[in-house]
Amino acid sequence: MLKRILVLDDNQDILEVVNEVLSYENFDVHTTCTSNNILQVARDYHPDLVILDFLLNDGNGGEICKQFKADSTLKHIPVIIFSAYINRNVDYPSFGCEAVISKPFDLKELVDKVNLLTSKN
Repeated sequence: MLKRILVLDDNQDILEVVNEVLSYENFDVHTTCTSNNILQVARDYHPDLVILDFLLNDGNGGEICKQFKADSTLKHIPVIIFSAYINRNVDYPSFGCEAVISKPFDLKELVDKVNLLTSKN
């Protein structure tokens, strides 16, 4: 069975690239551009990994990560936060994420991190 990756980003181009790359690497990828009901989407999809954009039009990836980690059915799922605006004043690990990737991201780095974090499940 393929490992499942849930990706939330409000940039459709990024979603398409991530979907294409991870699908090519034999992952089952579900993408969404809205944070509305993202916890329920995750409960229904049962991802092995979640990738969240940090700055969203309708939310904050760090706060969404905290919600994942506070939810008893989702807290075990590793989360990668990626952002074009990596800020040294933001303590990304405090959100509970397992990794942070800056945009524009190297596709090999993305695949390597996804492989590493999904192999632990």
